Amino acid sequence: MTHRPVVPVERLAVRRGGTVVAGVRRVPEETALALVFNGTAHAVMMGTPADFEDFAVGFALSEEIVASAAEIEDIEVVEQEAGVELRLWIDPARMAVLSERRRQMAGPTGCGLCGIESLAAALRPLPAVGEGVRASAAAIAAAVAALGGAQALNAETRAVHAAGFWRPGTGLVAAREDVGRHNALDKLCGALARRSIDPASGLVVVTSRVSIEMVQKTVIAGATILVAVSAPTAHAIRLAQATGLTLVAVARGDEFEVFTTPGRIEGLSAATLQETATNV
Repeated sequence: MTHRPVVPVERLAVRRGGTVVAGVRRVPEETALALVFNGTAHAVMMGTPADFEDFAVGFALSEEIVASAAEIEDIEVVEQEAGVELRLWIDPARMAVLSERRRQMAGPTGCGLCGIESLAAALRPLPAVGEGVRASAAAIAAAVAALGGAQALNAETRAVHAAGFWRPGTGLVAAREDVGRHNALDKLCGALARRSIDPASGLVVVTSRVSIEMVQKTVIAGATILVAVSAPTAHAIRLAQATGLTLVAVARGDEFEVFTTPGRIEGLSAATLQETATNV
């Protein structure tokens, strides 16, 4: 079968004054996406059934199963009644490392998460980001506006997240949507990797709040500026600061807030943020 990203469903709408109107609403589908490496099932994620190859590559990269898209030898998308299998074939040496990681994380409860190994995996150290690009306030506003105009699924459903990549002098290079904010970012990272686009050459823009996982995925991808329309968590801010990532959030219209490494934003410097912090 073919899984569709958007499905029309019947509904009853209760309007002002108690009027009931029958009609149809288009809602996003949520499908089980199984990631299988060299014939071994690794994880099952719920997500929007679209951009399968981008998601597979982005997930493999963000989870550091492979170091580059070139290490993925083949991808097969197999749609089934219960969901979609994304079958990836990677180098045997990489698969051996993945198998050992899974063996160490196999706990007696069978949940796949246990003790120190799981905490270490969740809070794994990240490399410092590179110099990257500088961005103006106008560029940030343009990036957010461009992503808003590229959300075709959200325009239909008002129920999905988006992640986009905006580059100075070029504009919006790529955008991906999903019911899961992590999935949308994985799809974007996969799309950039498959097209050999350097994430450090522009801004990653997301429509969701910024959690620690969003920072991890952005840093591992190699981007240096993350812009979000919602707010970050405290842990996400600490991690962004430790890696040198420029974290911009609550970006709406021509206003935004910079939480870490403001030097990449034109007109700001590290001293500006430090001075502001001392006055809080």
